[in-house]
Amino acid sequence: MSLFESVYLWYLRRKCNHVPNHIAVIQDGNRRYARKMGIPRAIGHQIGADRTGQVLEWAHEVGIQYLTLYTFSTENFNRTKDELDELFALFKERIELIVEDERIHKYRIRIQMIGDKEKLPSYIQEIIHNAESATAHYSNYYVNIALAYGGKSEIIQAGRRILGDVKDQELHAEQITPDLIEDYLYGRNSAVPPVDLIIRTGDDSRTSNFLPWFANGYEAAVYFCTPYWPLFKKTDFLKAIVEYSHQCDIRDK
Repeated sequence: MSLFESVYLWYLRRKCNHVPNHIAVIQDGNRRYARKMGIPRAIGHQIGADRTGQVLEWAHEVGIQYLTLYTFSTENFNRTKDELDELFALFKERIELIVEDERIHKYRIRIQMIGDKEKLPSYIQEIIHNAESATAHYSNYYVNIALAYGGKSEIIQAGRRILGDVKDQELHAEQITPDLIEDYLYGRNSAVPPVDLIIRTGDDSRTSNFLPWFANGYEAAVYFCTPYWPLFKKTDFLKAIVEYSHQCDIRDK
């Protein structure tokens, strides 16, 4: 790391007057990065996965308690079988490594998946269950992995569960409140609080139906940046938090 970059990181860290409790990240650009670099698509996804590991470390350094990573959407199932096989193999490898990562246990980080598990291959469901079970007793920090995730879908599924309980007379209509809907979205034991900041990489200015209840419903700050996910740097991460801090200062005036 150059002296300039070290000084710049120090400067950005000093500007982080407000640290978000929950950051949600849309990791975009792995495939475009691979095309730009002239490397196989699978390598682009692997480099992106390496970047994810670094971001987990950065988040811990800053003191982010909740981090949600948009890893695979319901729309991504439309990709070719070859690419899906590559991605699922990568998910299996990386989730298994998470369970073995000493930092997860040292920092007491709870891992949780959000999304439609039933859409995933059975072996992916199994390793997710293992990761969640191995960290279920941790409560210092939380990492939510959004797999087979769709924002509209999760609200529809919660609505169906509520209607089912009303029909079975386990719930009365007057009991339906925002807090109850949040319970039905992820369950009372979930680790998904309101989102403070959404970061999207890859030079795309959309939130892509990501956590609509906990992000849009709570007016989360949004930071769009140009680098593809494999090129996302610590300076980019801190600049997002600086922007969040600036918006907090504006709200406080």
